[in-house]
Amino acid sequence: MSRRPRPSLQDLQWERTLLLEKAEGYGSRAGGEVSHVGWRSVGSLKTEWDFHIGDAANKMYLLRAGVLRAPRKDQKKAQVQEILNFMFSPVLPSLRNTLFYRLSFWLPYLLLASPKPILCQPSTNIMFLKTHKTGSSTILNVLFRFAEKRNLTVALPIGKKFSFGYPSPFLVNYVEDFQTTGPNHNIMGNHLRFNFPEVQKIMPRNTFFFSILRNPISLLESSYVYFRFAGAFKRTKTLDEFLASPLSYYNPRRDIGNMVARNFMWFDFGYDNDAKDTEGYVRSKIEEIEERFQLILMADYFDESMVLLKNTLCWDLDDVVYFKLNSRSRDSIQTLSRESREKVKAWCSLDWQLYRHFNETFWRKIESTIGLTDLVREVELLRERQKELMAVCIQDKKAVEWSQIKERQLQPVQSGLARILGYNLKPYLDNETRKKCHRMILPEFSHTNLMYKRQFPHKSPKIT
Repeated sequence: MSRRPRPSLQDLQWERTLLLEKAEGYGSRAGGEVSHVGWRSVGSLKTEWDFHIGDAANKMYLLRAGVLRAPRKDQKKAQVQEILNFMFSPVLPSLRNTLFYRLSFWLPYLLLASPKPILCQPSTNIMFLKTHKTGSSTILNVLFRFAEKRNLTVALPIGKKFSFGYPSPFLVNYVEDFQTTGPNHNIMGNHLRFNFPEVQKIMPRNTFFFSILRNPISLLESSYVYFRFAGAFKRTKTLDEFLASPLSYYNPRRDIGNMVARNFMWFDFGYDNDAKDTEGYVRSKIEEIEERFQLILMADYFDESMVLLKNTLCWDLDDVVYFKLNSRSRDSIQTLSRESREKVKAWCSLDWQLYRHFNETFWRKIESTIGLTDLVREVELLRERQKELMAVCIQDKKAVEWSQIKERQLQPVQSGLARILGYNLKPYLDNETRKKCHRMILPEFSHTNLMYKRQFPHKSPKIT
């Protein structure tokens, strides 16, 4: 007996049209509605089957908004049976004969499809490895706001510190009140040098681990300006001069702060930034990162990263909307020559390979979860919301230099030769609006201090 050939896209489109026409007729008799619900079929063959009765419009809206997501594998069997029951129910008697002989034709697609989304629960146990010069201060602000909104417990640096013992590898005794609180923290995100066994002692077992990377070329340029007076940089006038002969200035034994000048991200992940670049070594460390981290974002595609984070954590749009923090004035940005850019790739080769690998996985993740079409739409929604809040919250709707910021708490700490920008709130905001806007523009040190006072009101604050 010959097998039925795999359907072509034209066949599937014809079948889709036939089913829609018949379903619409019976749906109207049953008092229901037929709305657009699409999903991708197996392999490279993609189609949409618009076939859902009742509240499909609402579910589709929630799916597109990121509130709903596809079912787990153990729920698909029941959903497939539900589809078949619906297809052959008494409500659609005349479809029975039409569809029965096509059951073998459709069954593989039904088994692999996820036409009925389910509600997802927001993730609340989150560890963020805050890498340097990657937009990570903005992400920390997002995490702090989420923690305050949901009354979550944040792991905070001990005493007057704002990092967890950096640049030393992380230890649990760098966390305020760990001996009392134990592994009951929900959020962890201040700077640390990653030490997985110690971090595991702090966070619950179901913690979501994520971090963010940046193109090492722009990262080194930023580091040069922010850490201009670090040992490796202080005797040079430009980054081009440093890159012309980096070993003339770079000596890790003389100054521990020299990690800012080479493979900075590799160092933050807990590895030796001066390690020999061999294929086996690099591959083993990247595989280790993949095992420990569920998501790596890209600072070069920050809005796309925030959309991916929102969908992955099952958060709302306002949970990830942001104003850029710890950014500098554009006139301090140096343009590197083509030759210098290539030298960065060689000098920071560990960071370069790390970035290239996870840049690829980042886009694969987007394609497999959101899809490029929905990504573009969601990025636009994020930017529109950002503009709305900028108009509501920010005086003159723009960032300003430190000297122009009126409220002391909103003045960012300055570093190196960078002129770090901040914001002024609009006057005469009502209390609730002012609080929300204020949280969005709080610089990292001020926000850490606020979270510390919230969790430890009986202790002396970090900033007085």
